[in-house]
Amino acid sequence: MKAIILDGYVDEPACFGVPPYLSPYPRYTAGALIDAGFNEDDISYFTIDAVRASGKTLTEQFKAADVFIIISGMTVPGKYLRGMPITAEEIRALFRLSGGIKILGGPIRLGYSSEGGIAATGLSFLPDGVMVAQKDIESFVYDYFSNNSENTASAHRYRTASEIAGWSQKGAFIVKQHPDFPNVICELETCRGCGRKKHCSFCTEAFYGKPDFRDEEDIVAETELLYNNGVRHFRIGRQPDLFAYKGIDDGGANLKPNPKAIEKLYSGIRRVAPDLQTLHMDNGNPITIAEYPDESREILETIVKYHTPGDVIAMGIESADPAVIAANGLKATPDQVLAAIRLVNEIGSKRGANGMPKILPGINFVYGLLGETKKTYQLNYDFLKQIYDEGLMVRRINLRQVMVFPKTPLSDSNVSDFKNEKLFRAHKEQIRKTIDLPMLQRVVPVGTVLKDVFMEVAENSENSKPMTFGRQFGTYPLLIAVPASLELNRFYDILVTNHGFRSITGVPFPINANTAPLTILKELPGLNKSMAEELVLKRPYKNEEDLLSRFKHGKLISKFVCFE
Repeated sequence: MKAIILDGYVDEPACFGVPPYLSPYPRYTAGALIDAGFNEDDISYFTIDAVRASGKTLTEQFKAADVFIIISGMTVPGKYLRGMPITAEEIRALFRLSGGIKILGGPIRLGYSSEGGIAATGLSFLPDGVMVAQKDIESFVYDYFSNNSENTASAHRYRTASEIAGWSQKGAFIVKQHPDFPNVICELETCRGCGRKKHCSFCTEAFYGKPDFRDEEDIVAETELLYNNGVRHFRIGRQPDLFAYKGIDDGGANLKPNPKAIEKLYSGIRRVAPDLQTLHMDNGNPITIAEYPDESREILETIVKYHTPGDVIAMGIESADPAVIAANGLKATPDQVLAAIRLVNEIGSKRGANGMPKILPGINFVYGLLGETKKTYQLNYDFLKQIYDEGLMVRRINLRQVMVFPKTPLSDSNVSDFKNEKLFRAHKEQIRKTIDLPMLQRVVPVGTVLKDVFMEVAENSENSKPMTFGRQFGTYPLLIAVPASLELNRFYDILVTNHGFRSITGVPFPINANTAPLTILKELPGLNKSMAEELVLKRPYKNEEDLLSRFKHGKLISKFVCFE
């Protein structure tokens, strides 16, 4: 039998799969198919963006496939540079093409929503004949093709950590079929499910039950196979709280961190993937760090020892308003979050070899929760202002409008009547101008050189100047705009020359003083257009001494330029 896995991308509180990320779902599903009797040569993997780019060239393959699986689902709102999650219309149209067995899975089983602020709806848009995996797609396809049990309750179940120990390894081969390969980041799962006794009102992670930890050896073995298949970028990302990995229940509200387990995991990954280029993490619960500072300090020191710089700990703060925190069962008070941010800055703020600080917090706010009032906006702003005024750094601030999913506590309650789109937009703009911009200037000052920036998107039109956009590989990478036409899918070192609210401008480094175009030269720190024009008129320059003797502004740029 021939099977196609179509990756429509996922975006969850604890899992990301939009390019350049490759989530575990397609890899696990491929491994489950292998375990159920399929051969590697009979499993094809495509992304939705590859389908869009192909026009109708893939139509015949989809029609001919015996099995057509689509993986999809957004349960948190996001904005993306290029890869865009599959739409309901695309899902419907693609399934109509297929004459084989049709299966839909992933977090889309919880409902479909296209963006923040829009409540999720059911899947009534699906054509007849589509089977929806009501729990895990990988266990569903394994049970279906092993036992033909789609009509039994057992087919809709959650897989276990021991099952994906095998499926993650058997499905590692599909990474080579990703259109961006080898420039992909593979999410590595450590745990699924939330260990908190009371869950946040809006979060879908609670649906996975209590934490189901994978063994360190299983994660390391999966990493080794991915590495042997050519992957060099990894994120330990599929968990709600890395600091609680294999945590100990000491009777408190949260699991006590287990530093030895983290050290075993990170050292093991480094052992089997010695030349990896990215090793980052995702979520860390600020309450865990605040309540267990000694253990968290040890974990942070382990991460900094083994990871790559530019790492970010995504912290779900959600709100600094005590009323909203209480009404929605949120994780931590502003004081606890601030304590966590201080500790991460103490350990991780030193700049690393790629130009970025080693590890910083990234903080998330959610709007539209129970108990929200106009005062909430002021409290959130005041909290961010305190972070900035203390001289602390955060890598990024996400301001999201909540997605409401069925069966979450938020869906069963009367959501706050305080919905003010105008206030939200004004609040967002205020934070971007007065917090985001100066914070970004603190994190990556003008003159910083960012290494290995991967160019992804070009804008070239008759009515605008050429612009190329790129990012470093990693978790929550900075968007970098270069005012020039650069070759895509190539890595460059970039000199930071200016800042936006959420992105930076830069130029390739080093800059050849004798050949660089005026559009690049005028971006150099300290130079304006007329100075750059003077620099061009006096070319060529033999060396730095010649530059300094003939160009009166040479000292401003001598450390940024070369001459051949």
